[in-house]
Amino acid sequence: MSTEGEARPAARLTVLAGPSGTGRESVVELVRARSPAVWTPVPATTRPPRAGERPGTDRLFCDPVEFDRMAAAGELLEWSRIGPYARGTPAAQVRARLAAGQPVLLPLDLPGAIGVRAVLPDARLVLLVPPGFQPAPATLAETDAVVVHDLTERAVTELVGLLGSSLPAPARSPLSGRAT
Repeated sequence: MSTEGEARPAARLTVLAGPSGTGRESVVELVRARSPAVWTPVPATTRPPRAGERPGTDRLFCDPVEFDRMAAAGELLEWSRIGPYARGTPAAQVRARLAAGQPVLLPLDLPGAIGVRAVLPDARLVLLVPPGFQPAPATLAETDAVVVHDLTERAVTELVGLLGSSLPAPARSPLSGRAT
């Protein structure tokens, strides 16, 4: 039983990684629909906005000089270059959400996920794989859980269950034992 002065457990960063085409983004959308308390970072990118993308909501659009400054200053948890463009995850927004007690779900490719783990060793790395996919032993050694994306609803349910352990427990009244 918690006491009044006892701290609640910290929220956790969960990184959902997997091979290209695994369906990370669609799984994340459905997880967020079921668990609105879970926050997903807004990535920074140097590419121009696509039709319908909202700056600051879908992506943080910045010029290459600003992006390189952010990377050099250690303001990105991870980053990569894809063709002529760069993308990365701003660290301050993730740390602020975690400090506020909000669980964070970050969809990334495997190299990006391993990069985040190097910066934040407590991050949980979940590997999303298609049916029949056999990850290399080195990849399995880096991950905390594997979710097979055979049926989207099943994969989402499994991931929501894993994220449930990232949600801070409600404070309990020392007298009644009920949540306050």
